[in-house]
Amino acid sequence: MEFSIQFILIALAPVFLLCVLAEFLYLRPRRHMVSARYSWVDTLSNGTLALLHEISDALFNSLFVMAVYFALHEYRLFDIEVSVLSFIGLFLMQDFCYYWFHRAHHRIRYMWASHVVHHSSEHLNLSTAFRQSFTYPVSGMWLFWVPIVLIGFEPELVLGSVLLSLAYQFFVHTQTVGKLGWLELIFNTPSHHRVHHSRNPEYIDKNYAGILIIWDKLFGTFIEEKDELPCEFGITRQIQSHNPIYLTLHEWQDMFKDVFSGNKTLWQRLSHIWRPPEWQPEQNTDNSAGLEKTDKKQAPSQA
Repeated sequence: MEFSIQFILIALAPVFLLCVLAEFLYLRPRRHMVSARYSWVDTLSNGTLALLHEISDALFNSLFVMAVYFALHEYRLFDIEVSVLSFIGLFLMQDFCYYWFHRAHHRIRYMWASHVVHHSSEHLNLSTAFRQSFTYPVSGMWLFWVPIVLIGFEPELVLGSVLLSLAYQFFVHTQTVGKLGWLELIFNTPSHHRVHHSRNPEYIDKNYAGILIIWDKLFGTFIEEKDELPCEFGITRQIQSHNPIYLTLHEWQDMFKDVFSGNKTLWQRLSHIWRPPEWQPEQNTDNSAGLEKTDKKQAPSQA
């Protein structure tokens, strides 16, 4: 039976589950690590979200994404053969594209509507990595790797590189690992990713890295985890629910509510879709459509 590359994460599921069990047992006597400990309802919600995401992703990749990738591959710039050098090139390009996918899914509300699910838990442990949205295909996650296909990499290898990156990122969703010395200079580590999941104002919208932290350092989105500033997890407008469907759709509902409510110009209504999540139009005292503002203190995008 031929193995389909899109099932890499499912094939690795036993490894992930064993790691979750090991972390659970490690944390069980450590009651002081409140935000790291496992809650049954939170963990069950994470698992259900993962299942819905995998079903959606597998179907969409099979029926649409791979078809588009293969169609675009016909217009590739180069015929790239598999080699050590091309593998390194694919790794770097994929990680670079992942950085921009991740940054866009924080700073464009239409995309944040999918990604907010991943940030909505007030706990951070390995099971949080499972907390994904089944609406990613709609918000356009797959678009960010189109350039790699057009350059000339085989579509299956592009998809495989994305999934292997996501597999790596499973292991950075933990509070049981401290800083890792010189590795912190190059790689995305648990310390860097704890910052990314934090809702502390100083940490919001930082450390978008997939595997390499170098992109954040190059593009000004890096910040180091500080001992004097412990991470607080969740989102600024915290959702007090463990219902997987509500967790998945609440930001879509809020976004379209903003689009269709109030006395706004058409441009302002559409701006709710493509501007940052915290953006709101400023209304003049005469209730006419006025200036626009982005107030980070009002509703920062993620944490």
